[in-house]
Amino acid sequence: LAESFHMDVALLQALNPGARFTPGETVLVADRGSDDLGADIDRVEVDHATGRVKAFGADGTLRAAYPATVGSARTPAPQGVFAVEEVAAQPNYDVQTGEVSLGGTTRKPGEMAAGPNSPVGVVWIALSLKGCGIQGAPDPAAVGKPAMRGCVRLTNWDARELARAVKPGVPVAFR
Repeated sequence: LAESFHMDVALLQALNPGARFTPGETVLVADRGSDDLGADIDRVEVDHATGRVKAFGADGTLRAAYPATVGSARTPAPQGVFAVEEVAAQPNYDVQTGEVSLGGTTRKPGEMAAGPNSPVGVVWIALSLKGCGIQGAPDPAAVGKPAMRGCVRLTNWDARELARAVKPGVPVAFR
């Protein structure tokens, strides 16, 4: 329920003290707004120091800023400018190698099925740096905290929103 309304479980509970979250029960939720940024994104900046991903329109306007986990114990954050190569909804994840495949119903041995609880979440934005991408995360509360794997992790809903607005070739600058 919390993820459906793009909110943290603790916030959902705080807004509904005493709620049991049973079918038919009325609860208060956040107005999640639109999942559309209103324009295509022309460039993306990933800031390791602040743990933020910023998306800019063609006119230079900041269209979105997302909390993020940048880098991980296995994959430190890179430096430089890379490009979006491909956007894949519902990617598969290989548990043994840590590689992401671009979804589909056929999986290799060791691959986890796509979905919101996959280690790469519901979307993978592949970058021109091999093995690096912007991805969803199965646990929204873990975004912004150290991770074992992942180049750039956003909440599933933020990753989905960004994925809808970027196209191959969009520059992604790591600072």
